[in-house]
Amino acid sequence: MLIVFGGLPGTGKTTLARLVAQQRRATYLRNDSIEQAIRASGMLAGDVGPSGYLVAYALAEANLALGQDVVADSVNPLAVTRDAWRRAAANASSPYVEIELVCSDPVEHRRRVETRQADIAGLRVPNWDDVRQRAYDPWDRPRLVLDTAGRGIADLLAELHRRVAGALAGE
Repeated sequence: MLIVFGGLPGTGKTTLARLVAQQRRATYLRNDSIEQAIRASGMLAGDVGPSGYLVAYALAEANLALGQDVVADSVNPLAVTRDAWRRAAANASSPYVEIELVCSDPVEHRRRVETRQADIAGLRVPNWDDVRQRAYDPWDRPRLVLDTAGRGIADLLAELHRRVAGALAGE
């Protein structure tokens, strides 16, 4: 199964995606890690364009073809990126779940963004203005939407597992 987490920085994607990957013993693909490795290679600096996403799609498809669950963690801001994840799952004949995380409380969301520390060497985390100005296409299809504002991790994980199971059952 491919489980794709999307949403703006500071909504809790990485926290939840890591935990889901650990619990499922899934391959974990974090686009920030891939992009920072590309920058660190010296081959591309600054804006690496779509290269990180293209690497992630290929790794997802290869791991799905091996029978591994894959958890993908990226902003997933554009319809084209969302479509590419779906194609990776379809090419591997794997079930697919899209999850969009939001933080409906702008004060809490801003606090999260402004207090966030980079956990990848060399990664520049976005500031609040970066988040507010980021290109982010509205979603045009069904997905699981999880609002993380004012909620604890245990509660969010329980709801997430319940809703993923329901989506796979066609509910």
